Amino acid sequence: MTNLESRHTEERGKPLMNSQPTSARDVPTRVFAAFDAGDIAALDTLVSPDLIDHNLPPGAPSAIEGMKGMVAAMRDGFTNAHHEVVYQAETDDGWVVSQWVITATHTGPWFGLPATGRDVTCSGIDLARVVDGRIVEIRHVEELLQLQMQMQLTD
Repeated sequence: MTNLESRHTEERGKPLMNSQPTSARDVPTRVFAAFDAGDIAALDTLVSPDLIDHNLPPGAPSAIEGMKGMVAAMRDGFTNAHHEVVYQAETDDGWVVSQWVITATHTGPWFGLPATGRDVTCSGIDLARVVDGRIVEIRHVEELLQLQMQMQLTD
């Protein structure tokens, strides 16, 4: 059986991007902060150039370039983005599971949908393998239907 360490939202008040990661859990948390800030360059220190992403969208570039594309799409489509880590646990062999919720305002195009100005919420779960302070492999599920429905609602 694998030993798990867990962290809940009460720790979210600490700085996310100021220091080197001290555990595998810190790496996904810092990636979430990079998404929130639209900081594509931060991924170079947090994600392996050869990232294996098991859930790439159709037509998306592979490896780190795919994740950089998603950060750019989030930055261009949303403002005031904020990830809240609801639950996070780490195995003793470097896997980190993170349940999260992101809130943001839809202020730009997002995969063909024009800006609506609406506040949106989306939840997801990531399973990331961290080696030497970088994510080398990831599986992820996002509630994209939930997000799309919020952006397509008519007043």
